[in-house]
Amino acid sequence: MTFLKTHKTLIISALALFAIAGNPPSDHGKYFEISKNIEIFTNLYKELNTYYVDDLDPSKLMRTGVDAMLNSLDPYTNYISESDIEGYRFITEGKYNGVGASFDKINDYVFVTDIFDSSPSQKAGLKAGDKIVAVDGKSAQGRSVDEVGDIMKGAPNSDVELTLLRPQLDGMGDKPLKIKIKRAEVTEENVPYFGMLNDRVGYIVLTTFTQNAGANVEKAFKELKEKNPSMKSLIFDLRGNGGGLLNEAVNICNIWIPKNQGVVTTKGKVVDWDRSFKTLNPSVDEQMPIVVLVDKGTASASEIVSGTLQDYDRAVVMGQRSYGKGLVQNMRDIGYNSKLKLTTAKYYIPSGRCIQAVKYENGKPVELPDSLRTVFKTKAGRSVLDGGGIRPDVFITKNDDIRLMKTLQEKYLLFDYVTQFCLKNPTIESPENFHFT
Repeated sequence: MTFLKTHKTLIISALALFAIAGNPPSDHGKYFEISKNIEIFTNLYKELNTYYVDDLDPSKLMRTGVDAMLNSLDPYTNYISESDIEGYRFITEGKYNGVGASFDKINDYVFVTDIFDSSPSQKAGLKAGDKIVAVDGKSAQGRSVDEVGDIMKGAPNSDVELTLLRPQLDGMGDKPLKIKIKRAEVTEENVPYFGMLNDRVGYIVLTTFTQNAGANVEKAFKELKEKNPSMKSLIFDLRGNGGGLLNEAVNICNIWIPKNQGVVTTKGKVVDWDRSFKTLNPSVDEQMPIVVLVDKGTASASEIVSGTLQDYDRAVVMGQRSYGKGLVQNMRDIGYNSKLKLTTAKYYIPSGRCIQAVKYENGKPVELPDSLRTVFKTKAGRSVLDGGGIRPDVFITKNDDIRLMKTLQEKYLLFDYVTQFCLKNPTIESPENFHFT
């Protein structure tokens, strides 16, 4: 151990040389800077650890440094620690080990806002509107949603005990209720609903591009066609869909675009990693009119699908300009069950345009005027623009800037109203017969 400490500087330099191997001589100056700064960083941390007035938590201090470094890059390059792996698994697979509920913070406590069907939470009797006052006997007051959510996740068949205050008519119950939930693998459906809006118009909503998203959309579409011979058109809802797996975006495009058509090309620094993705199978339907709904929350794989269908003039895109995430991330193992999710390329859809936002402020894309965007052409010759999301063919103004609506949402008055409504009305009329007073 003493030998290693003595030769630490030399070892660090040698490790840096491994990074240099295989790079042209012109890169050597850059990698000397990397070696030098790694050594400075190591010495700085050693001095802090030895002489700083208070004891330091190595994990916390290093995480602060890592996060600050990555925050100087794009918003999608992130460090995923061992404790964050369940969240990563949910993003890629739509699965995690937990209780199957959604939460939000209202004032100083976390509330249950949604229960997944057939989840451990539903089986244990948890209800939307429940106020979490303690988890495993420890007070939840002041805890963030992430802190409470992290505690909920854990090994399958392990228990977590929640102490709740349950809403009653015109208020919360004053007697705490304890519920024990047995954690299990939870799967969230990526196609939570599909059906007919009327005799002629079908509707499919996709919430995330997790595994089997393409197969599930195709299954829903075929079922709608088979059960509704009078169906003449489709609305495909991608609003609020933040994306996910790239191959599932290709699979979904393949439902309505013929075999062997380009969908997306990725280009980055490592040329060997550049890829072009084409449809692999015969399409299901190339004629039915389609409208794709998008909004500011439509991002990544959702933008590939909406943009590709627009580029081939296969669908009309309707809504608001999409988010503008045209970056490809890859996962790299960095030891101790942790990963680095880093941006390695940009993707380009069939017209040749990149949908990535050009500029960010506070982690959000800045909208550019059309005069600063490059014009590309769809298959039929229509003009489309690059540089920040998919611009809809039919623009619909969204009333999300109305101050009254913002206040109702921010103060959770709508949430409280619905909670009370459900308490007063154990059942509800079918949608075609239901009306608010």
